[in-house]
Amino acid sequence: MLDREQDRRHPVKASRPIASGALKPRTAVIWAVVLGVGSLGSALALGLPFFATAAAYLSLLIAYSGFLKHVVILDVLTLAMGFTLRAVAGGAAIGVPVSHWLILCTTLLALFLALGKRRHELTLLGASATEHRPILDAYSPYLLDQMISVVTASTLIAYAFYTISPETTEKFGTSLLSLTIPFPLYGIFRYLYLVHRKDRGGSPADLLLEDRPLLACVGVWAVAVIIIIYHVKL
Repeated sequence: MLDREQDRRHPVKASRPIASGALKPRTAVIWAVVLGVGSLGSALALGLPFFATAAAYLSLLIAYSGFLKHVVILDVLTLAMGFTLRAVAGGAAIGVPVSHWLILCTTLLALFLALGKRRHELTLLGASATEHRPILDAYSPYLLDQMISVVTASTLIAYAFYTISPETTEKFGTSLLSLTIPFPLYGIFRYLYLVHRKDRGGSPADLLLEDRPLLACVGVWAVAVIIIIYHVKL
């Protein structure tokens, strides 16, 4: 609702219900409150840890929409924290402890995607980028490329250390998870290729589902992990 004027200047977001005029702002706000309260009530039914995580997630989104998205660097960090809270919520919902490796890898990967999204917006909209999202004036393609380089290396190193850590080896009873390192390497490089050479990256979810090599990489990685952990014989 707050972004409706800026969304109308975006080639894709202009078709969103509120920006296009299909949904009135007042109606959207009323239903947002109803759904927010209802969701928190449902979250409480799944236990206090899940409720606390859901409340934190909702508060983070409100803070992001209100002012954090206008603060350089904190805007992408907030987006990454949102993905991390989703992962934590999954563990809380089923009563499974969330490891520091999951938090670390999820945060870094989410930050990688958030920076890629910012770069896509900046290059796609060009001179009119700040009209859609004022915070883009604080960034430049070069600055974002430097940040992406740091996060890319950090993400891959974190995953590599996870696969070879004594804790992981003891938990899964195998030291072969390091054989899966080439998959995130290819996946991240493929994503960077699509962002830099194909001007994509606005929606990581759509990109994952539409790009067959990237989707195949994730699928093969999942199969490899299952085979290694459960010693499945083909």
